Amino acid sequence: MALLVQKYGGTSVGSVERLQAVAKRVAACRNEGHDLVVVVSAMGHTTDELTALARAISPDPPQREMDMLLATGEQVSIALLSMALQAEGVPAVSMTGPQVGIVTESAHGRARILEVRTERVRRRLQEGQVVVVAGFQGTTAGSGGTQEITTLGRGGSDTSAVALAAALGADACEIYTDVPGVLSTDPRQVPEAQLMEQVSCDEMLELASLGAAVLHPRAVEIARNYGVPLVVRSSWTDEPGTRLFSSGGRRIGSEGLELGKPVDGAELLEHQAVLALAHVPDQPGIAARLFEALSAAGLSVDLIVQATHEGHTNDIAFTLEETDLQAAEAVCRELLGQNCQLQAEAHLAKLSISGAGIMGRPGVAARLFENLGRGGISLRMIATSEVKVSCLIQGDQGEKALRTAAQAFELEDHQLRHNPKPSGAGEPEVRGVALDNDQAQLTVTDVPDRPGSAAALCRALAEAGLSLDTIVQSERRRESSGGPCRDIAFTLPRDDRSRARAALAPLLKQWGNAQLQEGIAIARVSAVGAGMPSTAGTAARMFRSLAQEGINIEMIATSEIRISCVVAEADGVRALQAVHQCFQLAKK
Repeated sequence: MALLVQKYGGTSVGSVERLQAVAKRVAACRNEGHDLVVVVSAMGHTTDELTALARAISPDPPQREMDMLLATGEQVSIALLSMALQAEGVPAVSMTGPQVGIVTESAHGRARILEVRTERVRRRLQEGQVVVVAGFQGTTAGSGGTQEITTLGRGGSDTSAVALAAALGADACEIYTDVPGVLSTDPRQVPEAQLMEQVSCDEMLELASLGAAVLHPRAVEIARNYGVPLVVRSSWTDEPGTRLFSSGGRRIGSEGLELGKPVDGAELLEHQAVLALAHVPDQPGIAARLFEALSAAGLSVDLIVQATHEGHTNDIAFTLEETDLQAAEAVCRELLGQNCQLQAEAHLAKLSISGAGIMGRPGVAARLFENLGRGGISLRMIATSEVKVSCLIQGDQGEKALRTAAQAFELEDHQLRHNPKPSGAGEPEVRGVALDNDQAQLTVTDVPDRPGSAAALCRALAEAGLSLDTIVQSERRRESSGGPCRDIAFTLPRDDRSRARAALAPLLKQWGNAQLQEGIAIARVSAVGAGMPSTAGTAARMFRSLAQEGINIEMIATSEIRISCVVAEADGVRALQAVHQCFQLAKK
């Protein structure tokens, strides 16, 4: 007998017939001897319809009243599903988020879960009942200690289900949806997308943050942090779906279930070097030829950054072991000619922090950069992803930087790693590919090249509640009236552009010559795979697949298990299809 938490989305409970089908599935599972907590979303498009009603009343309705309104959608679903279960002869009871003990912070519309008080649920389970829970909602003590209904934001029912599974110590959390599991890419764009039998939580966090909508990143964060076995399955078949796995799990601490430490590790990789190529021709195929040549020479590249268009040229910079620097420089000069503007530097180190949903918490990168800046540690290169932030620094500052990161995020010695070996041996080089058409590319030009500048930029955006994804600091260093400067480019959700301009305006005035520039309409195609660190040539193959389609790369940013290329918006779908085909991810 197992304790299972099952979650059914809006399409799965979108009609009376579908509710009855869910009830039969739950009844069959219970007849196998399992204890069940069932979390459901609002029926069909109920949330959208309720939102439209509110907008018809007021263009800017109060968020408290929106929570009060939207919470009613799930209450309809839980009552009807409980009735359907009882009609099947299964004892069942419906509970709202507040009734089930989901306690949140007091942020209407986007609350994070602090704790789940499970006593009432456990009592009902001991009585032999199936507990049907309204997802997406909880309660908080408002002013004067009065309880207030809160909602969790987009993907809130997934979050509710995994949080309940973590708090109850469930044997598994099963997410039932209208697709057979997690697919290698969006089947609407690539019909040949294949089902993944398993995927790591880190890989899923990257894919979810890049637009793969089958699971919300917050739900995956909870599963990763607390070791919740998570399965994504179809509501319409008995196929096993996709299993998500993680390397372990921690206990739920006093700081809050969803407010635990976002950083759970830091590492220092020493003896690194950087090669920076300036004024590289801005045309399809250049990046592919460069990294194919490096791979053919047996040279392993780590971080790759491309940014700063100037005329019809790009800057490309990459890191590698310093013992390979001379050989890499020879490859670059042979490929690009003796006129290639190349800067090489050794005796560097890469500092990285890791954790679940780092970029989804706006203040994390800012805190790292601020603490390094206060210690006089300059950042040579920045690379970010959903699970890791890395920066290149001077090698003789490596140990100081690692201690600084440990203090900033309250890490213990066992959470620190020195010179880790490449991970992912035996894992797929690329497990999934994602396309995000909802991003905008902004560049702050002439940022003062001194400790603390990147931190100030990230802090200004974090205080406005803006989450960045890709952050790229240009290798090209210029002299201005205010001293040496660089450019910093980043992507963020397209709808956040005006807020970003407002948030950065005071900072740009302080920097004098700095300006905020918006790039062309973009799409971002990303490949994700845990086997990348131990596989040579992944980036070269991805760049070649885009070049063969005549697609120009506007921006490159890599992390340990992710390669992201920004392309023109019109090329987005073709880029996705090309990369998916390149790594042979189609159905066998």
